Amino acid sequence: MQLAPIFDNEDERLKALKRLGILSSKPDERFDTITKKLTEEFKVPISTVSIIDKDKEWFKSCQGLDQAEGKREASFCGHAMYSKHLFIVEDTLKDQRFADNPYVIGPPHIRFYAGVALHDQQTKLPIGVLCIKDTKPRVLSMDEINKLVALGEETEMMLNEPTNK
Repeated sequence: MQLAPIFDNEDERLKALKRLGILSSKPDERFDTITKKLTEEFKVPISTVSIIDKDKEWFKSCQGLDQAEGKREASFCGHAMYSKHLFIVEDTLKDQRFADNPYVIGPPHIRFYAGVALHDQQTKLPIGVLCIKDTKPRVLSMDEINKLVALGEETEMMLNEPTNK
């Protein structure tokens, strides 16, 4: 398994995340509305607004999983956060980075992943990801890609509002 990367600006990124006060913040129906919309429109079992801390991936909103967080090192979002564009893995078993990932070979048996990075608007550094996950391989259409990117932009704006805490 390829571990999620940690870049040189990690200290600055973590300071931006702390300043925003999002990590472990209370539930917010606005984010739940987005993740519910994703699971319905894309017909996927899992969607999350994931915030990436130093060692963990924490879910600001999550559909389809019972847990509230996961390990950053194994997280797909830890990879997607540093992508300049939409990060897509159409079939995890055919991708060397993820074929032996614990979330692929064990529950929830992820076979497809697509995520768009969410940034702190002040520093432009990534703080998390809006993503969808499926238990079967798939390919997104351009319309689906555009919808996911648009919802990512909406989510990013909400995360940067003072009311997100």
